[in-house]
Amino acid sequence: MQGEPALPAGFDHFPYADPAAPKGGRMVYGVFGDFDNLNPVSVRGALTTARGIFADPEFGNLVYEPLMQRSVDEAFTFYPLIAKSVETDEERTFVEFQLDPAARFSDGRTIRPEDVIATADLLRVQGSVRPQYSNWLSKVESVARAEPNGVRFTFNDKADRELPLLLAGLPVLPEGSFDAETISRTTIAKPIGSGPYLVDRVEPGQRIVYRRNPDYWAKDLPSKRGLDNHDEIVVEYYRDQNAQFEAFKKGLSSVYLYQQPNPRHWRTAYDFPAVAEGRVVKDVFPTGRPANLNAFFFNARRPVFADPKVREALAMLFDFEWANANLFYGAYTRLAGFFDNSELSSIGRPANTRERRLLSPYEASIDPSVLDGSWQPPVSDGSGADRIILKQAFDRLRAQGFTLQGSRLVDADGAPLAFEILVQSTDQQRIALGWARTLSRIGVSATVRQVDDAQYQKRKQSFDYDVLISAFSGTLSPGAEQVNRWGSIAKDRPGSFNYAGVADAGVDALIADMTAARTREDFVSAVRAYDRLLISGHYVVPLYYVPEQWMARWDYVRHPAVTPLTGYYLPAFWIGDSKS
Repeated sequence: MQGEPALPAGFDHFPYADPAAPKGGRMVYGVFGDFDNLNPVSVRGALTTARGIFADPEFGNLVYEPLMQRSVDEAFTFYPLIAKSVETDEERTFVEFQLDPAARFSDGRTIRPEDVIATADLLRVQGSVRPQYSNWLSKVESVARAEPNGVRFTFNDKADRELPLLLAGLPVLPEGSFDAETISRTTIAKPIGSGPYLVDRVEPGQRIVYRRNPDYWAKDLPSKRGLDNHDEIVVEYYRDQNAQFEAFKKGLSSVYLYQQPNPRHWRTAYDFPAVAEGRVVKDVFPTGRPANLNAFFFNARRPVFADPKVREALAMLFDFEWANANLFYGAYTRLAGFFDNSELSSIGRPANTRERRLLSPYEASIDPSVLDGSWQPPVSDGSGADRIILKQAFDRLRAQGFTLQGSRLVDADGAPLAFEILVQSTDQQRIALGWARTLSRIGVSATVRQVDDAQYQKRKQSFDYDVLISAFSGTLSPGAEQVNRWGSIAKDRPGSFNYAGVADAGVDALIADMTAARTREDFVSAVRAYDRLLISGHYVVPLYYVPEQWMARWDYVRHPAVTPLTGYYLPAFWIGDSKS
């Protein structure tokens, strides 16, 4: 995205892959949730697409592949895969991909420019296709064949400098596998992709089994050497997280991934014999990725949360110190902003000249303490009822017209300040109940409602909640994906990730500034300015993070000695002999 790729022309393999890793064996992943769909781009399913089909944050691209392979050891860099070369101009007004003549779908068909063009045409569809694809392609004026064996995307005036890289991440579907009607439907038909695995068996909601394609066309490419080492990958689904862990303890799954770190579980759940015998190993992986944004999201579409000063006061009453000591063994670090634990964060840093210039049109919206780098979330005495913070929050709400009427805080019309917190799991429920208890001490009524996975997904996609707990993965190269998280255009788009209902011209402008930056210095300044504007909007109650990754594995699961910049990378793992 900026600068030069880290690897030279003719590189042999990614540094986090071991080209000598043995092939074979069976990897079993246990995951929490459900699925009803093998379509890689539809959002219409009542549940969700099966893990691993495409662009899976943990398992990668098992069935469908993008045009180019993203390196997980760099901020935002792609290397050849289906496309053997890429060309663009200085202004990035177009991008041309020349396809590798050896690229094949799993049924043996050559991947042609016509397949890429047909995929692009289908992904322009609005509605039930994942909105990021239609958003990217709305910036494309035309898609045409480019001789001898390529595709050229010519951009319109909505495009930004990130677009060539985003298009490098498009899935490639065989022409004719979907049409304008079926592209948005759910399906459990076995798909034909170009990836390293075939779908072998599907039991919707229970498991999906992938079998390594012995004829996989790209296995000797530098961008794939040492990856995709298992003969079989099984993804087992569990409706209950306790059942998921019990299955791991019994050896029914190979690894246990802490996608949302749980210190209590990490520190107390490993007292079973396989751990003492060394057959189960607990790994800690470093990561240079910004901390995931784990937070309560206020739904600003609701009148009760329309005022940022009200959101700020309510956010003050989440007692992190109490939760960390009583629920998490003191293992967490408090989140303050949107890019914590990285150079992209504005926390503790005064705005530089570049940032102030970018923020000048929106200066009235910026908290001065956020601008000068002194802002931090309040630090309580850990009691769950810190009287100083309670009074500060109460005074802020009173300044916005709320008064105490008996034991209830009410607005000028006598309506109580009340809302519902939607949660998906018992762990989320515990956090929400802690916040609700503190809120009740100043007369705010917050009820906690736990729903099943399908209902949670449905309500989240339709923005049918007051507050929910969710998370965004941290990224070293924030850009166009931020539109779908915080951009005005995504506010009312079903299935978008704009959970907070943000519609702010300053946020939109700073996303554009990030993607337009040509130097690392300009980029970092734009992201920090963006961080300051989002913090000042008080759209979320930032929770906490662990500045590392946790995984438990059976000892026959092996991984390379090198951990990439973004943490562990499961496609580089392999199956070996048990050490015990």
